[in-house]
Amino acid sequence: MTREEFITQVEREQGALRGFLLALCCGRKDDADDLAQDALVKAYISSAGYHEKGKFRSWLFKIAHNTFLNHQASCRTMESLDETRRLIGNSAADSSFEHQDLYLALRTLPPKERSSITLFYLNGYSVKEIAQITETSEDAVKKQLSRGRDKLKERLKL
Repeated sequence: MTREEFITQVEREQGALRGFLLALCCGRKDDADDLAQDALVKAYISSAGYHEKGKFRSWLFKIAHNTFLNHQASCRTMESLDETRRLIGNSAADSSFEHQDLYLALRTLPPKERSSITLFYLNGYSVKEIAQITETSEDAVKKQLSRGRDKLKERLKL
């Protein structure tokens, strides 16, 4: 892949990538932007290995997902919405966010469940595609989706 081809592909997929990472980062735009930048650098470095075997977006999302997981390994998962609310406080940006409760609930999920939920419900990927992006089995993705849904229902009191 040439530099120009890479730039063209990134320009086309940048909005979707940032939306995906924004959901994984539970609405924290600065974190999502940092991860997007890291993922794009990693993708550019690896672009010689991309041979157009699949969708560029899936390949890019796989890199972004791994970047997110590496970042999450150094962070701890919140156990409750109250704990998460205390941590982020009541900043104007967070309190005006339209889907704040959903993002707060997503933040309480383990990273793999959060990734599966985000890819399936917010990005419209199939279980098979999610398995490829996350490098897990389809059964594992189904379990992550089920567990994630159950936890979200409990935490959001649905």
